[in-house]
Amino acid sequence: MENAPTQASSLASGLQISEEVEQRFNLVKSVGEQCTHDDELRDLLAKKAAPVCYDGFEPSGRMHIAQGLMKIMSVNQLTSAGCRVKIWIADWFAYMNNKLGGDLKKIRVVGEYFKEIFQAAGMNCENVEFLWSSEEINARGDEYWPLVMDIACRNSLAKIKRCMPIMGHSETEELSAAHILYVCMQCADTLFLEADICQLGMDQETVNLLARDYCDDIKRGNKPVILSHHLLRGLQQGQTKMSKSDPSSAIFMEDEEAEVNVKIKKAYCPPGIVEGNPCVEYVRYIILPWFNEFTVERDEKYGGTKTYKSFEDIVTDYESNVLHPKDLKDALSKALNKILQVSIAFWRNNTPVRDHFKTNSRAKNLLKQVKGYKITRTALSKEMEALSVNAPNPASSAAGLQLSEEVENKYNIVRSIGEECIQEDELKNLLAKKPTPICYDGFEPSGRMHIAQGVMKVTNVNKLTTAGCQVKIWIADWFAQLNNKLGGDLERIKVVGEYFKEIWQAGGMNTDKVSFLWASDEINGRGGKYWPLVMDIARRNNLRRILRCGQIMGRSETEVLSAAQILYPCMQCADIFLLEADICQLGMDQRKVNMLAREYCDDIKRKNKPIILSHHMLPGLQQGQEKMSKSNPSSAIFMEDEEADVNEKISKAYCPARIVEGNPCLEYVKYLVLPRFNEFTVGTDGGNKTFESFEDIAAEYESGALAPEDLKKALVKALNIMLQPVRDHFKTNERAKNLLEQVKVIKCFSPCVYNLINHIACILT
Repeated sequence: MENAPTQASSLASGLQISEEVEQRFNLVKSVGEQCTHDDELRDLLAKKAAPVCYDGFEPSGRMHIAQGLMKIMSVNQLTSAGCRVKIWIADWFAYMNNKLGGDLKKIRVVGEYFKEIFQAAGMNCENVEFLWSSEEINARGDEYWPLVMDIACRNSLAKIKRCMPIMGHSETEELSAAHILYVCMQCADTLFLEADICQLGMDQETVNLLARDYCDDIKRGNKPVILSHHLLRGLQQGQTKMSKSDPSSAIFMEDEEAEVNVKIKKAYCPPGIVEGNPCVEYVRYIILPWFNEFTVERDEKYGGTKTYKSFEDIVTDYESNVLHPKDLKDALSKALNKILQVSIAFWRNNTPVRDHFKTNSRAKNLLKQVKGYKITRTALSKEMEALSVNAPNPASSAAGLQLSEEVENKYNIVRSIGEECIQEDELKNLLAKKPTPICYDGFEPSGRMHIAQGVMKVTNVNKLTTAGCQVKIWIADWFAQLNNKLGGDLERIKVVGEYFKEIWQAGGMNTDKVSFLWASDEINGRGGKYWPLVMDIARRNNLRRILRCGQIMGRSETEVLSAAQILYPCMQCADIFLLEADICQLGMDQRKVNMLAREYCDDIKRKNKPIILSHHMLPGLQQGQEKMSKSNPSSAIFMEDEEADVNEKISKAYCPARIVEGNPCLEYVKYLVLPRFNEFTVGTDGGNKTFESFEDIAAEYESGALAPEDLKKALVKALNIMLQPVRDHFKTNERAKNLLEQVKVIKCFSPCVYNLINHIACILT
């Protein structure tokens, strides 16, 4: 990217710049190999005396010299120019990237070791803050996570994947879901820390540009200036960067003199070639900035001692073979050892790095621990296993377990709810051992409530509480926002959530053993437990596995997806454990993410897996509609539909004579009427006939004895009986009336219309 001209006496904003500002600008800009928009940097320094600069690192293993010396020089230059530097110790990011096996205790030790080195080696910390990402995010999770989710919603999966170099990966590699979450979080960090300048390596540029794009998207004026520093290559031929897993590829901050000498001696340093020469790069980016000169000591016959003040002079001599690789290497080793061993005046009398790690007991202990850590990625630690899920309850197999009549009755009630139950023996065992199992149910608030969400849920919840279950209904407001329901407008989503609660209570739900829990409130209140769990689930599952869960959001894995569609399944899986659920009572369309939760239990060796009880999904009323659609009112009965609406919709519903399979009217009878009334009465020319089983109804219908028009009349009557209490409530209760009016207005707009309205509003304001 081209930079603006450096010579300027005024800015595009019209501000006149002083000599002092120009000096500060030159000092700050010298930190980076590349700066996006010099004019923005000048403008910032002219307007703000102490701009905030964001820097950071993933604690993982020992510190190589680029992380140490280059960061110290950069930070000291920035603070000299008046900047406040926030150094982000990205412990949660190292965890997601599976550094040190995802062991947060080890990651914490390495973070402290890095801080120790920075301070010992001369970082001026007067205007520097070291911030642990886990602590800062936990303290202000209500600000941070909505920002992450908004970034995820606004960016396609393909765009996020292009940022993979920030984690040392390519977008073509086998990626985990955590890699997607990582990018969204790092993008959020910039804004969360209120950074004016992002001072990170060239490998981080894509995510920094993502942050600027996001600012454009939300119409945020003050975008962060990106200042990207050079990345030193590894010491061996072909190594484009240093590697902590290969000690010969880099000099480490506590390397002994002999180690430095051996590594530089063996380093790749082709005579006459500067491009791609790691030894020449060390001189350019470490030695010259540190000492402002580079002295080569030689015998007179080889040219004698010479002190270089500029890199250009070094290049000239090296390319012309006046400066030999051996002489350059000897001088480089000497300079590096001097930095690592000898106290420099501006170190403010700190102990040199090597001596500090030999004489300071805390530093010695940190270094000993860090040297013992393997850099390779390993299995999850026991500490994180404990953090990831609630401590498992001891449970034995149902085999051989004698069930009492009471437990058998409870089992039959609970089992009747699900079209499918994963491991019936586990359900029996649970009901035998736990008097009040926890059942997790939930919904995304979005538009009006159709009859399956209303009547079926009321019936199912009442059965569960009758069987002794405690039901936790998860009002998934943040999930609706991630899925861009109601245009992602959280206020509207909350209105719809309250409307749903009002309907269930009016429709006869026994709420004595029911808790309604707003996802945003619960997650904000327990973020310290929830988000590490989400991250753990994300890092253990590849993108292909998570993409297969797209059905839970009404998506297919072949659609063009946003990053939110990756975050959503990981969060829904985590919900189950956060709520300590024994049973997941959700629709068949949620089965894949519930299975993900059971697979996660296998992965972390958790014995008591959640039991999956999946209820049937009612089809739409029209032919070929596999499911109801809120955007097509004729496809479903809604809970506050008037009697005339119900009559008209059922009269027009698909109901082919003698055909049971795929007949929505018969499905309404099977899954709504019979479970609610335990019978279905049909009036015919021969009089009324009452059915107590669906098998009898199906037999009569297939034989032609039960005609479609008679079935429809009986169905209309039964549905109107169920819905009348809700209608009455929404006509007489002021709160309910107000909610319904708001929801009816809300439902008229699709996400596209919402986005258009918001865009117009932004233009007008």
